[in-house]
Amino acid sequence: MWFAGATDPAGVCSPGRVTSLPVRNNKPFVHVAMIAIALGALAGIVAYFGDWLPAPASREAGRIWFIFWISTIVSIVIFAIVIAAILYSVVKFRKQPDDDTDGPPIHGHTRLEIIWTVIPTIIVLLLSVASAIVLHKDSNAGTNPLKVEVIAQQYAWAFKYPSGLQTGVLRVPLKRHVELHITALDVLHSFWVPDFAQKQDAVPGQTFRLVITPTRLGTYPVICTELCGLGHSVMRTAAVVMPAAEFDTWLADQDAKLAGPPGEAGKTVFANNGCAACHTLKAAGAKGAVGPSLDKLPAAAAAAGLPLADYIRESIVEPNKVIAKGYPANVMPATFGQLPKAQLDGLVVYLAASVKGGS
Repeated sequence: MWFAGATDPAGVCSPGRVTSLPVRNNKPFVHVAMIAIALGALAGIVAYFGDWLPAPASREAGRIWFIFWISTIVSIVIFAIVIAAILYSVVKFRKQPDDDTDGPPIHGHTRLEIIWTVIPTIIVLLLSVASAIVLHKDSNAGTNPLKVEVIAQQYAWAFKYPSGLQTGVLRVPLKRHVELHITALDVLHSFWVPDFAQKQDAVPGQTFRLVITPTRLGTYPVICTELCGLGHSVMRTAAVVMPAAEFDTWLADQDAKLAGPPGEAGKTVFANNGCAACHTLKAAGAKGAVGPSLDKLPAAAAAAGLPLADYIRESIVEPNKVIAKGYPANVMPATFGQLPKAQLDGLVVYLAASVKGGS
């Protein structure tokens, strides 16, 4: 059909004929949109109901999870659109049997190229700005943070509080900014608590800062995520989030015990630094079997030709100098040599008093 006055393909004007304008076929876009919606819904269900991440246990983790889920949603949308277009094209425009003809020559599509350049640029800029804001907020420790030194050494963590108390378990108060100052004494390590959603390298000779604000009570794993040697997989401890009042009471109690007689102070140091996890000591009710029994220290000291107290101190500060028979070297970390002198002295006194008469 031709419009009146239109020119037919032969170039002849045909006044008495009517033609119709071509109609745009929107079905491909509808089909692609339907496939994309289905794919997006499926991917969204998998993302939402999958147990991918631990529940955030700090304010900083909540912000990081927000960025993660925004990025996930954007990724699902892009994934759905791209895969839908590919699937539709594979089915709709697949090569027919015995069809050896070339496709139509197509050179660019300016509008499409502008769209797929501008939209990703906007998305990346928005995510970058949001991430920068979160990074800035997560590094803000407020005006009165609790400052804790985190010391990494093959293959253990040590945590030192402002009062001088050093423990093998990180204890922090609920809803208070905690500023960790992280370093290492030997090789590269990396401090990570999955529930806090932050990770920081520990580098010898350098100190890095990490802020956490716990929002959920509980005990969470502390993991080294940098391959640091044969014992890397066992370089773990715990972070305990306590009510603020309970934490203050615990810290004051520990400080009071450390300020007491050497024997009592040493017992506190023994308990706080996880010695019972690896050693047996009847006086402390410890039944660890990773290292040699401490009840046999007098016999070991006699075999080494050293006074009991000197042998105990040497074994703590230089654990690989004398290796007990039947036990491998490089298992006991040397971090305990970094104990404040008063705590180290108290631990030596406590162990010597606890094992006298042992064999």
